[in-house]
Amino acid sequence: MTEIARKITVLIVDDHPLMRVGIATIINAHPDFEVIGQASRSKDAVELFLQCRPDVTLMDLRLPDGSGADAIRMIREVEPRARIVVVTTYEGDEDIHQAIASGAQGYVIKGMPYEMLVSAIKKVHRGGRFLPPPVARVLAQRNPRQGLTAREKEVLALMIEGKTNPEIADALRIARATVKAHVEHILSRLDVTDRTRAVVVALQRGIAHL
Repeated sequence: MTEIARKITVLIVDDHPLMRVGIATIINAHPDFEVIGQASRSKDAVELFLQCRPDVTLMDLRLPDGSGADAIRMIREVEPRARIVVVTTYEGDEDIHQAIASGAQGYVIKGMPYEMLVSAIKKVHRGGRFLPPPVARVLAQRNPRQGLTAREKEVLALMIEGKTNPEIADALRIARATVKAHVEHILSRLDVTDRTRAVVVALQRGIAHL
């Protein structure tokens, strides 16, 4: 009598109910997969992971109580061998870099064909890495020298809100000259010449989000 192969168990983490239902429908329709849990918040994702111990976790990057990258780090801290595929709308090089750096082994854009997700689950479950060609190309084009410090990201976030240098200085309780230096450094790192373009590039690359 032939032994029936065990299905690959999957945990879905996404804050949109319709998206979770759609992904779950795709997963459960596949004979080799089974959804064993769904979460909408990073805190719940970590707790459910510990309870269910899924073979593969599908993780969105934008969650109500924090980033998916943070949730990936927390999961990997308790289980270094956890296999995680990011499923997101974010296509910026910094988004991809942060996800991979946090411990994800796969990255799928939600607009891609569902077969791409199936392939990602199978390959990551086998211990491989899954980066579709468009994702791999974007990641390869990333210039690590264009990264921003934590303080520069704080300044950038306030720039995106439309705050002036004096307002940023007051909000962060630092000197106006220091803010000016940070802004100049941000423009240089992003290879732009004005604040408006800096905001556009930062949003496109996933360095910041609205």
